[in-house]
Amino acid sequence: MKRLLLLTGLVLCVLSTSCIPHKDIVYLQNKSTATDSMQVMVEQQKPYRIQINDILNIRIKVLDQDDVTIFNPIGEGSMNASASERAYFDGFTVDVHGNIRIPELGDMNVLGFTTEAIETRIKDKLLEEQFKETANIFITVKLAGLRYTAFGEVGSPGSTVLFMERVNIYEAIANVGEIPITGNRKEVKIIRQYPQGQKIHELDLTDVNVMQSPYYYIQPNDMIYVMPLKQKTYGTGTTGRESLATIVGILSLVTTTILLIDRI
Repeated sequence: MKRLLLLTGLVLCVLSTSCIPHKDIVYLQNKSTATDSMQVMVEQQKPYRIQINDILNIRIKVLDQDDVTIFNPIGEGSMNASASERAYFDGFTVDVHGNIRIPELGDMNVLGFTTEAIETRIKDKLLEEQFKETANIFITVKLAGLRYTAFGEVGSPGSTVLFMERVNIYEAIANVGEIPITGNRKEVKIIRQYPQGQKIHELDLTDVNVMQSPYYYIQPNDMIYVMPLKQKTYGTGTTGRESLATIVGILSLVTTTILLIDRI
């Protein structure tokens, strides 16, 4: 009888710790008490402010484009994939002092400015030093790709560059191969750069309210870390089939051991 109780307890222990619950791998669950599936999510993204090591693409247009050829490192034309790559490598890098060096205009501090504010500053400086109002200056400033790094329990760990204005956490993870079943979707860490240093933020990707988080949209140079679930460390199996195979193996071992002891 004692042996039967021991076996039953062992089986229950393995079952309770081995399988990964369905709720731990489903995204965007409605964890509130509301039953209405229609929800309005208010985005919390703030305008991005330029940091050290960011790379900017600056395009200047006037009535006579020959007058601004020196400012535009890449030629006019369709922005296909290769042109996007050239824009990234030929952009203006923000140095450790927060400056970029623009032909004819010299150094300009852009640290902590939004791209819209930089457009205004460049336009004002051009009007002051190079052109008149009649030149009809039009300036666009964009980040030369959004670079981030994902590691831990993701399909393809490493650094990735996306040529998009905005990228949310789900898009960022989808572009590095998705989170395997052994990844902890409830505690995804975002390591973000700030002027005063780095900070770690945490997101629960299984909760639909994550879309209201100020960290829902990633920023350049973010690092995304997906922790492994404890089941991976246990090594007892992540699916029902794997767990059943483990249990059968354990029961066979215990049964054999008991039989051998009885024969002694």
